[in-house]
Amino acid sequence: MASFAELANEVADLEARVADAIFDSVRAQLRDDGADEAKELERRLSKVRRSLQKAEMLLRGAGED
Repeated sequence: MASFAELANEVADLEARVADAIFDSVRAQLRDDGADEAKELERRLSKVRRSLQKAEMLLRGAGED
């Protein structure tokens, strides 16, 4: 079984990939004159990113309980 620190690192890597997807998707939408769609997509992906950040923090703190 992976340690909590290893899981937290994997979540952090996933969060970084989501952050990249946010910027790539918004940039593509803006190029295609889809500003409204870009806003909604950015909003949804940002929620995912924040959730992953929270999960990482919880995992890193799990060994301290």
